[in-house]
Amino acid sequence: MAKINVRSPYYVYLNESKLTDATLSLYIYTGTQTTSRPASPTYALRARAVNSTINFEIAELVRDYMTYNADDYETEIVWVDYELTKLISGNTFTDAIVLNKGFYGYGYFQEGVNPQNDSGLLQSNLTVVKLDDAPVILPIDTNKVTSVEYYSENQEVYEENFTSSSLSSEQIKYVSNTVNGTDEFADRVYRDSGTFEDSICLYQFLDSNVTFPVDTIYIELSDGSVSVVKVENISECKYDPYKLSFINKFGALQNLWFFKRSNKQLSTKTEDFKRNTLSANSYDVDKHQKKNLYKMGNEKMDLNTGFYPEEYNEVFKEMQLSEDCWIEIDNVVLPVNVSDSSFS
Repeated sequence: MAKINVRSPYYVYLNESKLTDATLSLYIYTGTQTTSRPASPTYALRARAVNSTINFEIAELVRDYMTYNADDYETEIVWVDYELTKLISGNTFTDAIVLNKGFYGYGYFQEGVNPQNDSGLLQSNLTVVKLDDAPVILPIDTNKVTSVEYYSENQEVYEENFTSSSLSSEQIKYVSNTVNGTDEFADRVYRDSGTFEDSICLYQFLDSNVTFPVDTIYIELSDGSVSVVKVENISECKYDPYKLSFINKFGALQNLWFFKRSNKQLSTKTEDFKRNTLSANSYDVDKHQKKNLYKMGNEKMDLNTGFYPEEYNEVFKEMQLSEDCWIEIDNVVLPVNVSDSSFS
């Protein structure tokens, strides 16, 4: 089953002797593969052959059906099935339906046509840098990963097992040693429907103990191989760290921590008009003669990471190329746009 990374072109190529015409029936759907396929195709594409060759590009049609939830770490792929009907020497032939799955990923130019990003761990880096009390959240392909084990000082602290599924919502999973990817103890209590009682003793305890200890993660793949992820825990006591989430080249959510100083700016835009304040040969001096029609504001944050290993160059590159980013501020996930257009 091929993977369609919808931010790169995906071509269905035909080259058969005496081919004159072809129709591609494209089915895009979620739910259970094949079982939830609609009776009628989502799109029907028809093309005439040139020198017995036809090339359909379908990624642009598929990407409109992708959804994800950055707050709860949920990403649903789509099933993409197609059926080819070909006219060859005046005779009509229909091929068997081809099964595919669509991810909101992309490939680089040097990776060639129809890039696959065919790995169990859906991120480029095998070293993870995180805040010391934050959990490690890893996106994995459940069809390629059988188990993920978290270790701290050679002791297993968390394990999760996976089986392949035919549900579109179960193809990408986010492995985390906490509840819904929460980064603070209080947020973990709230999301677990608990009651958080604030106290000085609790904060003293949290300051002296690591809430989610982990230094090594073992990812067992279905082919029997094991990927090892090393975790670097950063303690930051001077600045408020921020976590940025983005859609990486594999079509999965990935986190990036900014540990150092941040600056926040507010810029406003106003449209006004000059109004008549005269009434009965008099006017009130407390009424605005120049009145705002509307006033809008945009906030901008300058974030600094601190030192990162060179392996993270690829991560920053993917963050710059991401179409969707979010930042977590006071336990609220907010959408942001990256304004920097270059990275060196």
